[in-house]
Amino acid sequence: MIRLFNVYYPIRSLVLLLGEALIALLSFMVGTALQFREDTFLVLNFEYGYYKIIAVTLVVLLLSHWFDLYDLSHINQRGEIYFRLLLVPGLLALSLAVIGLLFPHAMLGNSAFLFGLIILTISLFLWRSAYAWLAQLSFFRERVYVLGTGERAQRLVQGLRAHSELGVEVVDWSGNVEGALTRDAMAAHLMELARVYKVHRVIVALPDRRNTLPVEALLQLRLRGVKIEEATSWLEKMSGRIEVEQLYPSWLIFADGFKFGAGFFELRRILSLLASALLLMVVLPIIPFVMLAIRLDSKGPILYRQRRVGYGGVYFYCYKFRTMRQDAEADTGATWATDDDPRITRVGRFLRSTRLDEIPQLWCVVKGDMAFVGPRPERPEFVEWLSQEIPYYGVRHSVRPGITGWAQVRYKYGNTLEDAKEKLQYDLYYIKNASIGLDVLIMFQTIKIVLLGRGAQ
Repeated sequence: MIRLFNVYYPIRSLVLLLGEALIALLSFMVGTALQFREDTFLVLNFEYGYYKIIAVTLVVLLLSHWFDLYDLSHINQRGEIYFRLLLVPGLLALSLAVIGLLFPHAMLGNSAFLFGLIILTISLFLWRSAYAWLAQLSFFRERVYVLGTGERAQRLVQGLRAHSELGVEVVDWSGNVEGALTRDAMAAHLMELARVYKVHRVIVALPDRRNTLPVEALLQLRLRGVKIEEATSWLEKMSGRIEVEQLYPSWLIFADGFKFGAGFFELRRILSLLASALLLMVVLPIIPFVMLAIRLDSKGPILYRQRRVGYGGVYFYCYKFRTMRQDAEADTGATWATDDDPRITRVGRFLRSTRLDEIPQLWCVVKGDMAFVGPRPERPEFVEWLSQEIPYYGVRHSVRPGITGWAQVRYKYGNTLEDAKEKLQYDLYYIKNASIGLDVLIMFQTIKIVLLGRGAQ
C-alpha cells in the first residue's frame, strides 16, 4: 500500500487510476490528430489544446471516482463495473455537448472530441478487462502469514482474504497450528510456511505476547528481508480506522503521527475560513427559502442552539437550522435522533438528508469554536457517558470539532453506543494522521456524498 495525504491506498488502485488518466489523454490527443491532421501541432500548442485535453481528462477521472470505479472491492462484479464504465463517456458526451453550445470556443472541435470519446470508450473496456486479468495473477500478489490467534487475528485473516484489491494472499495463520499453541509450536509453523510459500510479510496479531511471541524466528525472517508488521498498523491501513480493542497506550505514544505544531493549527484555521466562505457564497441564495420553509412547517424558532464539547473539553454553543418540533426533548431529555424519528418535521427531514441544517455551523467556524473538518462535536451529557464506556474517547478533544470529518464520510450517522465506538475509531485515525491534504480530501469526499445523497440522515 502507498500513503497519499496521510491515507493508505492499494498500489493497484493508483495503477488503475494512472492507467485511465493516460488512456484519456491519449484518446483525445488521437482524436485531435484525426480531425486536424497536419495542423495538430498548432492546435495543441497555440490554441490551448493541451489544457483542454487535460481538463477533459480530469473530468473523466472525477466521473469515474463518483461512480465508484476505483473502489476495487467491487472489481469482480463485472456487469456492474462495465455498466458504470459506460456512464462515464455518456455523461461526458452530454457535458461536452452543453459546453459546445454555450462556449463553442472552449472546444477543440466537435469531431476531435467525438473521435476521442469513441476511442476512450473502447480503450477503457479493454484496459479494465486486462487489469482484472492481471490482478488475479499470483506474480502480483504478496504472500502473508498472520501470527496470532483469537477473534482479532481471525477477523484480520478474513478481512485480508475478502479484500482481493489489496493484492494480499494469506497463506496461513497461527489458528491452524496443531496441538498446544506454545511459542515453539508457532515458531515451527511460521518457519515452515515461510520456507514453503516464500512469505513476504508477517503480521503479528497476538493478544498476549509475553510467553508466546517467537522473537528469534521473527528476527531470522526479518534478516532475510521478510517484513514484520503489527496488526494494529495493518488494520489501520486496511480500514482507515484505529481499533480501540486491544490497543496499547504505548502504540499511541510511539506511533507516527499526532503532529500538532502551531503552524499546522494556523494553516488549518485558514483553510477552514476559506472553505466556509466559499460554501456560504454557494448556499446564500437558498438560505431565505430554508428559513421560510421552517417557519411555515412548524411552530418554533428557525435556529436552535445546543451546548457541545469542543477543543480541550471546553463547552461551546453549536447552531443549526431547527429540524425537530419545538418540544422534542421536553419529556425525554437529551437523546439521539433515531431512524424515522417522529420528532423530526417534514422540512427537517429534507434538511437533514441534504445537510442544509448544518449551514449555521459556519458561524461556529468563524468564531473559532469549530473547524471545517474534524470530529463531530458531541453533547456534554453524551460525552460524560461515552468517556466511561469507550477507552480513549477523550482523545477526540485534542483537535477542534468539525462540520464534516473522516468519521462522517466513512461511517453512517450513529445513534447507539456501538456506533459511537465505531466513529471514535475513525476519529482516532484522523487525529493521528491529520494534515492539510487529508482535510482537503475529506472536503472532496463530502461534496460527493452530499451531491449523491449518501450517508445522510
